[in-house]
Amino acid sequence: MPEENGAKPPTVTPTRVVIALCLIAPFVAMLWVSSYAKVEPTFIGIPFFYWYQMLWVLISTALTMIAYKLWQRDQRARKGGASA
Repeated sequence: MPEENGAKPPTVTPTRVVIALCLIAPFVAMLWVSSYAKVEPTFIGIPFFYWYQMLWVLISTALTMIAYKLWQRDQRARKGGASA
C-alpha cells in the first residue's frame, strides 16, 4: 500500500513474480522441444509428442487463469480496495 508520504508500492513484488512464472512456464515447456520429441510413452495410442502438447493447452489455460486472478487482486490492493 502507498505510504502517507505518497510513495508508490514496489513494482516487483512476489505476486508479480508468480504471475510472470505462470505466463512464462508454457513457453519454456513448448520451446524445449528435445524434452518431448519422442514417441514413447503413448497414451491411448497417441504418441507422447502429441499428448504432451495437448496437456500443455490445459495447463496453460489454468496458469493463465491463475495469473489473471492474481493480477486482479494485485491491482485492487494497489488501489486500496479489498484483496480478496
